[in-house]
Amino acid sequence: MSEDASAPMGEAPASSSNSSTSPAEAKAEISLPIPSADSSIQERADALFLNSEILAPMVRASTTPLRTLALSYGADLVYTEEIVDRSITTCNRVVNDKLGTIDYVRKTDGMSAKVLKRLESKGEIPVILRIAPNLEKGRLIYQIGTGEANLALPAALFVQRDVDGIDVNMGCPKKFSVSGGMGSALLSDLPRACDIIRTLRANLNVPVSAKIRLLSDDESSVDFIRSLIKAGANAVTIHAREVGDESQQPAKWDRLVNVVQAVKAAESVPIIINGDFFTRDDMVSMKQRTGADGVMLARPALYNVSLFKKP
Repeated sequence: MSEDASAPMGEAPASSSNSSTSPAEAKAEISLPIPSADSSIQERADALFLNSEILAPMVRASTTPLRTLALSYGADLVYTEEIVDRSITTCNRVVNDKLGTIDYVRKTDGMSAKVLKRLESKGEIPVILRIAPNLEKGRLIYQIGTGEANLALPAALFVQRDVDGIDVNMGCPKKFSVSGGMGSALLSDLPRACDIIRTLRANLNVPVSAKIRLLSDDESSVDFIRSLIKAGANAVTIHAREVGDESQQPAKWDRLVNVVQAVKAAESVPIIINGDFFTRDDMVSMKQRTGADGVMLARPALYNVSLFKKP
């Protein structure tokens, strides 16, 4: 989530003179019939995720500069950083003709005098999300931080025209996320997690996915993933750590193999794996061991984004 009232790291301010759209106007403009056949959405998801190498959603990192750099090195798909539902719905959608981008700019009418003064003194405009359609079209997933279907839906409706899929963060263990019932809090509330997926799938015209962590045992992990798929998830990414595992601890690759193989034996939607793939050999070997459909890189891409460069 980007809560900093400024343009994301490395990004130029949006031009306030460009045309803008509010969430309410966006909702009114979009015609959203429920797809007549699930296969049409699933086929789009398959095209995005099968045999994919993906840049993970990382707070303060997966902004436009890193996303487009990853794509230039060969990433097949990139995720935005997690942006909380109520954060994006306080924005206007601005077409930035100067930069050729779509900017989601936070409205200033609810900001404190102190924040407004800081923005003015630094000449900043509060860009929460910047999208470069000429570079990212067909390859961009918006990750949403949400804990309730009724909050997730308006946020997803607002951004769906500019992205190729919506991913629900069900793995972040940070206090700000869990305290709001978001992130890994959803791992212990399957009905609420499935309600979010089900609501989004019934109302969006782009694929819906989820990114989770391993649960405490393999059986629980498999059951959770299969429940998400039954609710309508078009793809699921599994991070090979449990809640409470530190990034310094090795990812649990053996458990990842067991869980992915069990899911793939019963389900056909794309399954993506994530966790400590620091070399291309790691990426290739773990994809083969698990039978996963794609791999996702987080910290390894920060250390060496050229990992996406295929031989």
